[in-house]
Amino acid sequence: MKNRVKIAAVIPAAGVGSRMQLDFPKQYLVIQDQTILEHTVHKLLALPCITTVVIAISKEDDYFSDISFTDNRVCDCFGGASRAESVFNALRYLRDDKPDWVLVHDAARPLVQPEDIATLVTQCLEKDEGGILASKVKDTIKQGDTKIEKTVPREQLWSALTPQMFKFDELLAALELGLKEAPHTITDEASAMERLNLPVQLVPGRSDNIKITSPEDYDLACYLLNKQKENAQ
Repeated sequence: MKNRVKIAAVIPAAGVGSRMQLDFPKQYLVIQDQTILEHTVHKLLALPCITTVVIAISKEDDYFSDISFTDNRVCDCFGGASRAESVFNALRYLRDDKPDWVLVHDAARPLVQPEDIATLVTQCLEKDEGGILASKVKDTIKQGDTKIEKTVPREQLWSALTPQMFKFDELLAALELGLKEAPHTITDEASAMERLNLPVQLVPGRSDNIKITSPEDYDLACYLLNKQKENAQ
């Protein structure tokens, strides 16, 4: 990995997670005596190359203050009404001491493996272009509403995961333009870069790097995190 490259991580964590049917944000659900957010942050802190982790939280968040991160690389800022706005606010927060690159990772993806993050970082630096962790689609994909209209070929289909890694200046500019011109099309950082026809690598990652969006996901995450803990012992 190249030396003296400054890499920051951003975690958008201002959402409410309505599909979990909770009265508090899903990232504060507890697994193994730690919140989902803590598990996620610690996966990023496992990489020494990451100089800063910025967590973008809601102004109405009454739970974040109950968490104490001992690593001085962790800081927080206010997010926005959407994921894109939260990431954009975090990038603006970083401008005074801006990094060369930024990794954006979902707060609700605590199962990401540090080895996958390291692979993404290495490939982005070696090729000098952005990229995302992704997994090949395994299921047969059907298109339709209540009835099948057609079967979609899956050979070139990928599920976008996180982290997603881009040069700081390029991502800041892409998000700023995207939020002005077509905010509803910016569903992740890669989509903002795609609008500007900037290259985005697909870096294969583990398919169990799931995003917790439903009660079933939470149950699966509990099981998988327990397996990770057992394997680490």
